Order: sequence, then C-alpha cells, then structure tokens
Amino acid sequence: MSQFTRQALTFTLCLITLAFSPLRAQEGDHAHHGADAHAQHDAHDGEEKFDTGKLIMHHIGDSHEWEFSKGVSIPLPVILYSADRKIEIFSSARFHNDQHEYNGYRLEHGDSEKIVPVDGDRVIYDFSITKNVASMILGAVILILIFTSVAKAYSREKGKAPKGLQSAMEVLVLFIRDEVVKPNVGPNYAKYLPYLLTLFFFILINNLLGLLPGGANVTGNIAITMVLAILTFIITHVNSNKHYWKHLVAPDGLPPALLPVMIPVEIIGVFMKPFSLMIRLFANITAGHIILLSLFSLIFIFKSFALAPVISAFALFMNFIEIMVAFIQAFIFTLLSSMYIGSAIEEHSHADHGH
Repeated sequence: MSQFTRQALTFTLCLITLAFSPLRAQEGDHAHHGADAHAQHDAHDGEEKFDTGKLIMHHIGDSHEWEFSKGVSIPLPVILYSADRKIEIFSSARFHNDQHEYNGYRLEHGDSEKIVPVDGDRVIYDFSITKNVASMILGAVILILIFTSVAKAYSREKGKAPKGLQSAMEVLVLFIRDEVVKPNVGPNYAKYLPYLLTLFFFILINNLLGLLPGGANVTGNIAITMVLAILTFIITHVNSNKHYWKHLVAPDGLPPALLPVMIPVEIIGVFMKPFSLMIRLFANITAGHIILLSLFSLIFIFKSFALAPVISAFALFMNFIEIMVAFIQAFIFTLLSSMYIGSAIEEHSHADHGH
C-alpha cells in the first residue's frame, strides 16, 4: 500500500457534507449575482431581469478570486510577466474598484475572465493562481495528507485488519487495481498502476470538491481534461510496442486494396481516443453544474415561495446524482486509459487470440 502513497489521490470524507451543503451557498451565490452583476434592465416594464446565462457562465468559469457565497470571497495572487516589466505579483483585490484597473492592467469579465494591459499594445503572460489552480492545490494537499496517514497506519498495524479511513482507501485502491487495471493492461500492469491510480483519485477529488459550496469547476474546464488526455496519450505511445505501430500501418489480414482507406482511419482513431477522453469528462461535469444552476435560477425567475421548496428538493436529488456521476466519470476515464495502454503494449500472440 505504501507504494501508492505519493501516487494516488482521493477524497471521500466530504460525502456527508455534499448531501446537504449545496443549497445554502448556491442560493446565496445566485442572489448576489442576480441582483448585482447579472441583472439586466427590461425596457418594456422597467423591472430588472434575471440573467441566467451570465450567472451560469460566471459560476462554471475560472476566476482570479475564490468566491464562496454572497460577500464571501478570497482574493488570489496575480502573477504576470512581460518583457519590459518582468515578473509582477500582487493580489487580485487590487482590481476591486470602479474601473477594475490596477498598475496599468484591467480585469475583464466576459465569457472568460482575463487580465489585459490598459494600453493594449504590451504582451503579457498570466501565470496567476486562479480558482481552479487553488482548488487543485487544495485537493492535492488534502489527499497527500490522507494517504500519508493511511500508509503510516499500514506500517504501524502490520498484519491487522484495516479500519476506518484505511479500510475505505483500500477498497478503492484494490477495486481499481483488480477490476480496472489488471484486466485491461495485462501482466505488466504494475508499471502503469501508480499513474492510473493517480488519474482516478485526481479526477475523483476534483469532481467532489466541485460540488461543495463555492467549489471550483476543475474537471469541467476543458484545459484540465485536455492535459489529462494528453498525458494518457503520451504514456500510451511512449510505451507502445512494434505490434501496435504495425497494426496502424498494416493490419493483419487486411487486403492490400483497403490499405489506402484503413491507414488514415487508424491514424485518425489514434487522435480521437484522447479527444473523446477530454470531451467526455468535460461535458458530463459541466452539464451537471449547468443543470443545478438552472434549477436554482428558476427560484429567482418565478419569485414564488411555493415553487422554491419543490425546486430545492429536486436540486438536492440532482446533487446526489452528481455525487454518483463524480465516481462514474473518474472510473470511466481510468478504465479507458487502461484499455488504451493495454492495447498498445499487449504482445502479438495475445492480440491474435483476443486476450
């Protein structure tokens, strides 16, 4: 078990909190943005119109501050680099003014939040600690602490049955090893097990943290899912054997006349695998957040005390579904990655006999 300590990431202690916490923070967040940044003026009746689209985009997007609910937010470090000014570091709270400007920079709020130079001519590179980055760091720290504790428990109680957190982690690790990695990667599974365990627990913790009040939409960010898919792509092809490459350019038993058609199809398939990994995780997690936010928006659209409890109850049910989806998407991403790696390293005799 100790060999997985630095590799595997997980987070299960928040499950009880997840079931009951979203309503309070979500409603506070909606009230804040509905009454302030996301309100529009209705030209026909002079009343403010709640803008659901802007609210949803604000919530699922990244930000230079971590907002938990109405009036409760933590400014994050802004780290900028430009050729003339070199590295500049300051707090995002500096942008909290009417112009959203500081020291020649402006914080723009659109479909995606970004920092631009006021003069518009300078080229800057933004390496800021945003909400998504901070959430990933937080998740990694928590899970390293958890698995360090579990590893110490194994060393301290050798030969004894696991209990508590140690038991819960063992179930997950053994499930991924015995039911996902071993059957799909094959006899040489041990080499890839640390990566695949890390992949599973990294996705799982960020899925779950995203359901907490004020949580970041990390796995609903396509840049994050793209990096995960590229890592699987690189590991698959760096370790692939000659039989894998031969199958791409000259599949066994294929008539020569079909080679001009099948070779491009096989090559396209190589790149479609990471693309499908990237889109599947991004779309499922983002869709869940949008559904929950849309449900809560109905409260502010209809402004009905009778409708609010019904919507809240249904949203709570959907949040339980999202907890299940968090585990399923981590499982599917790890399963498909195992299959891709296994197909690239399997021996020729195994491939011929369908093993």
